[in-house]
Amino acid sequence: MLPPAAYTSAEVFAWERRHFFGGGWTCAGHASRLPAPGDQLAVETGAGGAVIVRGEDGTIRAFANTCRHRGHELLPCASDAKARNTVNAKAIVCPYHSWAYSLRGELRGAPGYRGLAAADWSLRELPAAEWHGLIFVDGSGGTAGPLPLAGLDELVAPYEPSRLVTAATHTYDAAANWKILTENYHECYHCPTIHPELCSVSPPHSGANYESSGAWIGGWMELRAGAVTMSLDGHGGGVPLRGLSDEGLRTVIYVGIFPNVLLSLHPDYVMTHVLVPTAADRTVIECSWAFAPEAVSAPGFDPAYAVDFWDITNKQDWSACEAVQRGLGSPFAAPGPLSPDEDAVYSFVTTVARGYLGARVGEWPATHAGTAVPGG
Repeated sequence: MLPPAAYTSAEVFAWERRHFFGGGWTCAGHASRLPAPGDQLAVETGAGGAVIVRGEDGTIRAFANTCRHRGHELLPCASDAKARNTVNAKAIVCPYHSWAYSLRGELRGAPGYRGLAAADWSLRELPAAEWHGLIFVDGSGGTAGPLPLAGLDELVAPYEPSRLVTAATHTYDAAANWKILTENYHECYHCPTIHPELCSVSPPHSGANYESSGAWIGGWMELRAGAVTMSLDGHGGGVPLRGLSDEGLRTVIYVGIFPNVLLSLHPDYVMTHVLVPTAADRTVIECSWAFAPEAVSAPGFDPAYAVDFWDITNKQDWSACEAVQRGLGSPFAAPGPLSPDEDAVYSFVTTVARGYLGARVGEWPATHAGTAVPGG
């Protein structure tokens, strides 16, 4: 394990915000928040805020959330998804002195100025990518290179996340470090102890992990005989996703994308957790459930069969993670050994440790597939 200070130190957390969340690609949330041209949203990247916009051409773009005049933020930014407001306008307008920029970031108006070279005062653009319905922003401004998700697309594509409709969202506030939450997600060693509902529909020691790069880690688990999805009774309330094979209809894939996405792919829905760390010992978790559009439009559709199951499981996880956080605050806490069922946790903490030593995520060889699996 990493030393306790990795989870409790404000200084370590500040470093991680600069280097992990501000020095490369992080997920800013669902693209469904910006469905129409002119939609604008401000998010925190770890290296200052970013304004994300849907351009007139439908393309997602991101800009540093700072006006080129006197530095006023262009849109207010909140860590809590419930407090974020999406606005729609034909331009990005600073609320301080009304400097206006196009949806491509070019300066279009500066009241009281004449002869100002617009090209010299455009917004600072940040690399942005829309990947399977998720928005990613490179807070470094471009030094991180391409979005490092090689090998993951072939796993995710059959689920067609961009086609799905988000039918429910929950925001959780956990008193735990973001890495504790991620480590918990990447193993089911704890499932027999705290997840009776999960174990009733999915064998906790089933499945295996994938060989992957340091940018993502994941694995799959089986459904028990008679269960068609992860729900309290194993029955589904939607429709199977159309792109899945027979094997895909009998398994659930769990993937963590460094540093802040936990993507759970089910036979009939996709659940996404986006982690927004706010302190060394606190993390906001934005959880959403997306289903096939033909399921959502069907009379009487209710996402509760999936939402209720995972709300129970999520809260069991957050409670355990908060207890780990409290335990790591003890002066007697020390790194413990990882079991063979926690090999994905080892891959994750190795990713973090290599980052501490200066390596960029995705710059090292792929991990080897193991027998342990993530779960909840």
